[in-house]
Amino acid sequence: MRILIAMNAFKGTLTAMAASLAAARGIGRALPGAVIDILPVADGGDGLLDALAADLGGRFIRCRAAGPYGEALRARWLLSGKSAVIEMAEASGLRHAGRSKLRPLDASTRGVGELILDALRRGAREIIVGLGGSASNDGGAGCAQALGFELLDAAGRPVAAGARGLAALARIKPGGAARLGRVKVVGLADVKNTLCGRLGSARVFGPQKGAGPEDVEFIEAALQNYARVLKRDLGADIARLPGGAAAGGLGAGLAAFCGAALLDGSGFVLDRTGFDENLRKADVLITGEGRFDRQSFYGKAPGAVIARARAAGKPAVVLCGRSLLKDRAVLTRRGVRAVIESGDYGSTAAAVERAAARHLPLILSALAQ
Repeated sequence: MRILIAMNAFKGTLTAMAASLAAARGIGRALPGAVIDILPVADGGDGLLDALAADLGGRFIRCRAAGPYGEALRARWLLSGKSAVIEMAEASGLRHAGRSKLRPLDASTRGVGELILDALRRGAREIIVGLGGSASNDGGAGCAQALGFELLDAAGRPVAAGARGLAALARIKPGGAARLGRVKVVGLADVKNTLCGRLGSARVFGPQKGAGPEDVEFIEAALQNYARVLKRDLGADIARLPGGAAAGGLGAGLAAFCGAALLDGSGFVLDRTGFDENLRKADVLITGEGRFDRQSFYGKAPGAVIARARAAGKPAVVLCGRSLLKDRAVLTRRGVRAVIESGDYGSTAAAVERAAARHLPLILSALAQ
């Protein structure tokens, strides 16, 4: 039997590669005769660097960048030939903002712009930015400021960081456009939400970043002001751009300031890494993530690989920390033949390995009959 293991990251505990390797160790111990292929996957959030590095090669680079609140940190990104892969959360992610000190009005994406600048200095001609795990709701304003764009208030002063500054934004001067030149910029998103509106960045994702009801309304108004100024000064109409809400509106910001195309992150990664060819050779697919639920089928990597397996007539098994999907009929319609839980959302590598060794042999044996 040939098994393709294509795990997503277990948010907060395991990278996609670590989860895939743990599953492979468990299967290898229980089924020593199995042929195992490993292809970690991502959707633009956690695990993008590892997923693309496994196929593209290249080297990881660490550089200084500003964290969500301006604190100095070291973030990594991947350089492969003339392509740079950046996970925005490496610099501006919620992982850098302790739950006790969340400041949703002040968090900035400046660090993402500094990573882009480092990539440009090293000769990158394609910038791939993963949009997920953001601490900010600044619409990519901080990223634009790092690139050299001037965001000014009515008195001609630079606006403050974060959504707080966007409320006072009166003018944008495009000083950073020359730095980008002919560089291709791509933003990878796992959502289709727009920057503004009922299902926009503030109302849907703001509470995840610590925004209370009053903060949400403030951020929404600030982003609407931001969108108006962008349209007037740069001719960029991004208020209703699908995917613009990704990473606190960084998707919209990259489109406005960098001319970025916003693409489905899962599809981009699967196509770039040759997933379909690997799936064609496999008898069964193993995928999973920390929390497997209905949202897994809406832009997330596990749902994307399960859909491709179903289209190819290959059985799929989910190995996750915890599953909230218990309806057998729903899972069957989606193409999932079995679900294995390793214990909790933030599972360890040891727990994933034990779950794979204990449960997969029986499931795989049944699938082979």
